[in-house]
Amino acid sequence: MSHVRRCSRTACRQPAVFTLTYVYADSTAVLGPLAAYVEPHCYDLCAVHADRLTAPRGWEVVRLPVETAGGGPGSDDLEALADAVREAARPPSGARPSGAVGEGTETLRRGHLRVVRSDPGTGDRDPRRRN
Repeated sequence: MSHVRRCSRTACRQPAVFTLTYVYADSTAVLGPLAAYVEPHCYDLCAVHADRLTAPRGWEVVRLPVETAGGGPGSDDLEALADAVREAARPPSGARPSGAVGEGTETLRRGHLRVVRSDPGTGDRDPRRRN
């Protein structure tokens, strides 16, 4: 069973598409996209009631933009994300040899995890700690 949030206005059975909140300190009403969760001090409104919204004298209404197309990322967004992932996976041009990692030597690698053995000169002790 899918639960559709309804408009908060009395006797309106339309689905809610906007959320109205108030900032009393600034005398501002903010109308934005439907909130992810139902909040006790917010009002969910349908498109008709959101268009008719007026604020009390001296108050300002801020209408945040609402995306109405698609509801998800476009193909350009997905291609840009795939390009960013490929770029992050590519080794840097001035990369060190795979054996030199930090102050140790890489002995085993599985995916993104590495087993690093300390260089013989440094030992396993913490160089900040003095005996």
